[in-house]
Amino acid sequence: MLKNIKAVYFIGIGGIGMSALAAYFLKSGIFTAGYDKIPSKITKNLENIGAKIHFSDAVNLIPSEIISVEKEDVLIVYTPAIPETHSELKFFKVNNYKVLKRSDILGILTSLSKVIAVAGTHGKTSVSTIIAHIFKHSGNNANAFLGGISKNYNSNLILSDSPKNAEFAVTEADEYDRSFLKLFPHTAVITVIDEDHLDIYKDINDIRNAFEQFVNQINKNGNLVLKNSLIINQAVLPKHVFTYALNSKSDYYAESIKSNTVRSQFNIVTPNGVIKDIVINIPGNLNIENTIAAVAVADINGISHQQIKDALASWQGVKRRFEYIINSSDMVYIDDYAHHPEELKAFIGSVRKLYPKKSLTGIFQPHLYSRTRDFADAFARSLSLCDKVILTDIYPAREKPIAGVSSKIIFDKIECKEKILTVKEELLNHIKVENNTVYMTMGAGDIDRYANKIKNRLLRNE
Repeated sequence: MLKNIKAVYFIGIGGIGMSALAAYFLKSGIFTAGYDKIPSKITKNLENIGAKIHFSDAVNLIPSEIISVEKEDVLIVYTPAIPETHSELKFFKVNNYKVLKRSDILGILTSLSKVIAVAGTHGKTSVSTIIAHIFKHSGNNANAFLGGISKNYNSNLILSDSPKNAEFAVTEADEYDRSFLKLFPHTAVITVIDEDHLDIYKDINDIRNAFEQFVNQINKNGNLVLKNSLIINQAVLPKHVFTYALNSKSDYYAESIKSNTVRSQFNIVTPNGVIKDIVINIPGNLNIENTIAAVAVADINGISHQQIKDALASWQGVKRRFEYIINSSDMVYIDDYAHHPEELKAFIGSVRKLYPKKSLTGIFQPHLYSRTRDFADAFARSLSLCDKVILTDIYPAREKPIAGVSSKIIFDKIECKEKILTVKEELLNHIKVENNTVYMTMGAGDIDRYANKIKNRLLRNE
């Protein structure tokens, strides 16, 4: 279907999933352009490798290289975050261009490889990035389309030496908009199934049904790596099912765990023996658990224990996943993508365990009006694990405001020593240097754009 494509246009090119696909086409020598709402590091990086990008929804800004090509030779890709009223999207649809969703293209690009797909309402990015690094470091022929920026490669796209002939394709299997149903894995991982995306799903049972549909699409002789607490209908399971857990008996689990604020050391028990003295240069039990899932995938697919151990020793992590912005003896500031109550609970809990004698200041930007409405009570409970909370206004992303929904419905229910409600434009006014404190920014919106400003404010003690 993509064989004769001469140009690709992305509507929402700066999205983390879209940008990996755009980079793939650019590196394949195909003219690539697109629209996004605002400039970012991601759009700048794409422009640096040849993409033409503009930031206003205007048909007249679509490059001539797109318009002048025969329609059958042009591919238009959009994300579900783009509304149907978007003028460029309407233009391409009305004029009968080939218009496909991001998930369709990901499914097509990975279909000729053995797909390794990581699903779950949390943890997908970390697990898939670790898998991609192990495969790359071990010299396996794999492409990876990631939902975060791997710090080892400073990219969300990792290509094999022969991308069009890659044996494996590693990717996230995103449940939003049921996108993961466009994938047909050889090996799949499911990390957790929690209630989320209630703008798409009716309830938790609807979500579970979608995950079981995903499992049913795994090759019947393939592999499923499953968190040991999850229960999946046996009728849809593939031939090979493996369980994993942090430190409870499973097919894959850790023992002899030793952690400090910068690294963890542990053994992983596998069906094929024990991998001893693994070291990862990222702290926290959650990162250990994600590593175990990735190790299971590598082990199942024939990567040696020594290769796995060597790869993990050089793994640097993912940007915005437990990322230290400041890590000194007298000041700590960590940035994380956590945007669901369970993710906040896990992240804050990990920080508390690492720094039991320090005060925790959490700076949180809620993501989506619908998620704020649906989980306000749970957000408040998770944020109450902090000693101090600074809560900003909601990042709307694809959504329009919902009457009666604002950050205040979370704020009013937070129970901690101190709490502040603000808008992000005034956020820096509330950043104060306090003794013996760990600072944390959390959220999936644009809170990370303030990370350097917060860092400078803390270091200068302004």
